[in-house]
Amino acid sequence: MNRLPNSLGVAASADRIVLLDDRDQLADLRRQTAAAPTMMLGDGSNVLFVDDFRGTVVLNRLSGVNVLEQDARNCLIEAAAGESWDGLVRWACDRGFWGLENLALIPGRVGAAPIQNIGAYGVELKGSCLAVEVLDEDGKLRWLDAEHCNFGYRDSLFKHTGASLWVTALRLRLSRTASPNLSYAGLAEALAEHHPDELTPTLIADAVRQIRRSKLPDPAVLGNAGSFFKNPTLPSDQVRALQDRYPQLPAWPVSESRVKISAAWLIEQAGWKGHRNGDAGVAPGHALVLVNHGQASGAQLWALARAMADDVWARFGVRLETEPRVIGGA
Repeated sequence: MNRLPNSLGVAASADRIVLLDDRDQLADLRRQTAAAPTMMLGDGSNVLFVDDFRGTVVLNRLSGVNVLEQDARNCLIEAAAGESWDGLVRWACDRGFWGLENLALIPGRVGAAPIQNIGAYGVELKGSCLAVEVLDEDGKLRWLDAEHCNFGYRDSLFKHTGASLWVTALRLRLSRTASPNLSYAGLAEALAEHHPDELTPTLIADAVRQIRRSKLPDPAVLGNAGSFFKNPTLPSDQVRALQDRYPQLPAWPVSESRVKISAAWLIEQAGWKGHRNGDAGVAPGHALVLVNHGQASGAQLWALARAMADDVWARFGVRLETEPRVIGGA
């Protein structure tokens, strides 16, 4: 059986699995898969397989990280899509390059980063991404400038183009001068004992890893895909009405007319934190994280996610949107 990797630990297979580890494979592989459903996959760290995949899955293992240019202040690097994301963060930190340290320990590979516009602790990929290399349906490689990637909150052009664009590499501009981002309160507290001049990318990345490990279960121990739902962004007047009823609702303005609210708070208030139905459950320590306690199927986890979202809608009138890609389950 062609078992598919995924951090939720769901048993899922594909009709065919192909390993992509050489750029010379790209054009031929694109032609070979043109007539059948095809999916590019890294580690499956942000995917829920509700059903098996009826088609070809290409496991992206393209490797290589290079400095393209640098001066006294900045450097431009290029990273292949099959590289480990946290490995890239470590690579940058070891060289004193600033910009990725707040994104430490996010699971998955480099190619998944632009799809979700990954973000954590006050930083998003779009802050350092200059361009994304893609292989299009005609088998041609081309670079898309960041402005054409439509980066948004856990969103991008690539999340909506399906299999038409394969991400093959990223170009990132990083800083060679100190530029710590401690806007996330928990991170600032974790580093409070250090003088600002003592801070390094590695020191911040290590603090981020410690915070993440304290909040999120390790997928190698307890299957999960990190946060399963996005924090909803709503009209300001709707949030004011909610806060009139629920004064403790956490909220953060994102524009003059839009406010982001905490999905975790809504889910916890609805009583789902720590809930378990067989092996499908919600993490006891984080209401946004769905977990597989052992043998939960993708269908069972998806049924739980839909029940949670329906309950939040019934109680608060707020729609929850999933972060991971959901394969099948229509």
